[in-house]
Amino acid sequence: MSDAAILIERLGTRLGGQWVHRDLSLEVKRGEIIVLAGGSGSGKTVLLHEMIALRRATQGSIRILGHALSGISRAKLLSLQQCWGVLFQQNALFSSLTVLENVIFPLKERVVLEQEMLHALGLLKIRMAGLSSRVAGRYPAELSGGMQKRAALARAIVLDPQLLFLDEPTAGLDPGLVADFDQLVLDLQQALGLTVVMVTHDISSMRRAANRVAFLGEGKVLCTGTLDEVMATPHPLIKKFFAEGAQHGN
Repeated sequence: MSDAAILIERLGTRLGGQWVHRDLSLEVKRGEIIVLAGGSGSGKTVLLHEMIALRRATQGSIRILGHALSGISRAKLLSLQQCWGVLFQQNALFSSLTVLENVIFPLKERVVLEQEMLHALGLLKIRMAGLSSRVAGRYPAELSGGMQKRAALARAIVLDPQLLFLDEPTAGLDPGLVADFDQLVLDLQQALGLTVVMVTHDISSMRRAANRVAFLGEGKVLCTGTLDEVMATPHPLIKKFFAEGAQHGN
């Protein structure tokens, strides 16, 4: 089995007449937590959306768990999508559904199970995400921002995925809650053997959670390595990013 959970080669993405990515290549290793970092407009979220097949690249290739996304059949893509979970920046919880109904929604769409088993699995994932089972009957609007993140994370892991994609998962949270969430991601990654791809601008999160950082700029991956290795790279975009992050206390 290849060590690469995700392999991206010579990717190009053109949006609105502009190239967002040009000749971008990246390998995500199985079992690692990799952070996609870079300045505003560097295409981090666009790249994540391409990895989960919400957007199609203009050129190049993306292979997920050995399967090329280019030309993939709808049936094969639906099968492959069961191998990953996603936490979007705005959580994307259904406001009209309870926490439990939100969490088990992907299960009901893809697996035939008795209602009792669905609820039991949903409650298990809610607890794994650090929430009390007492919140299962609440609606998203009744939860704090941090609790909403955890509810969305519970939904993201409900299908026991191999891959977990996190788009700015701690945006808007207080520093203490950010640290708690980072630790939760680390705990889940270890417990479930996950490969995690996380988009974040939070340097403290990179320090706590990332095995590697991939820094995007000029349409490509400028460098990859540990946080310290990336921070030591003498590229002006990289130096500017971390200098500004230090000024804002990240």
